[in-house]
Amino acid sequence: MFKKFAPFFVITAAVLWGIDGIVLRPTLFTLPVTLVVFIESAIVALILSPFFIKKLNEIKILSKKDLLAFIGVALFGGAIGTMAITKALFYVNFVNLSIVILIQKLQPVFAILFASILLKEKLTTRFLLWAVTAILGAFILTFGFNLPIINSEDKTALAAFFAILASVSFALSTVLSKRALRNVTFETGTYLRFLTTSIIMLVFVLVNSSYSEFSSISHTQIIIFLIIAFTTGGPAIFLYYYGLKEVSASHSTIYELAFPLSAVILEYFIHDNILNLEQWFGAIILMVSILKVTTFDEKSSS
Repeated sequence: MFKKFAPFFVITAAVLWGIDGIVLRPTLFTLPVTLVVFIESAIVALILSPFFIKKLNEIKILSKKDLLAFIGVALFGGAIGTMAITKALFYVNFVNLSIVILIQKLQPVFAILFASILLKEKLTTRFLLWAVTAILGAFILTFGFNLPIINSEDKTALAAFFAILASVSFALSTVLSKRALRNVTFETGTYLRFLTTSIIMLVFVLVNSSYSEFSSISHTQIIIFLIIAFTTGGPAIFLYYYGLKEVSASHSTIYELAFPLSAVILEYFIHDNILNLEQWFGAIILMVSILKVTTFDEKSSS
């Protein structure tokens, strides 16, 4: 009945992620990244737990390979990827955040590369050509037509590095998800991802002692965590996967452009930042390349 609204669900999720990246997550920059990711994951896992008590039997019959796949998804997608994109967005006072969002859209390129390596899916010459073009677009978007002088104080380069690390991690998580979701529903899979991510992030928090910063969380930040949990966290992922069941991967990629588009618009209205002419040129190259990659290789990017 809701099939005709499937694109709307994907677009809504993408816009929510844009709001998360530009408006919500940067306000948490005073906290350790590990603590931020742990708290947001734990809140969603706790909220979802009552709804999945009846599905414990479904979880109990999962094989070791199923569980290892979920651990991989949680480690690369829920933990490393989320920490990387959060760290990139914490450069709110130094970097145009829409650049970070646009670079993160390199994910389909890395996803197809990993699918080739792990799932033995064949790479085409056209893919390699457009993949290189996409990376070139990301470079121009970040540095313009100048050669970068990268050092530990170069916030733009650091933000770009973490955005690319997030793309690689989310791409690997996407490929692993194909195995992880084989024997469970997408609802249960989403819950297991948040639950497993919470456990992994708890280890990170304990190891680097970031739990000591709990007391420094402000009331405003508590509200931000709750907003993320009830909007751009679990609900956004549910909307995205629900819509993705009814649309093709290539169409979904087009709908997901609402993510960087909303980020660019919000970055202008919230932080009064706008891409310059060189950056717009790089952004267009990047987006066209991503669309080309996912359109002619739909199967491997789904």
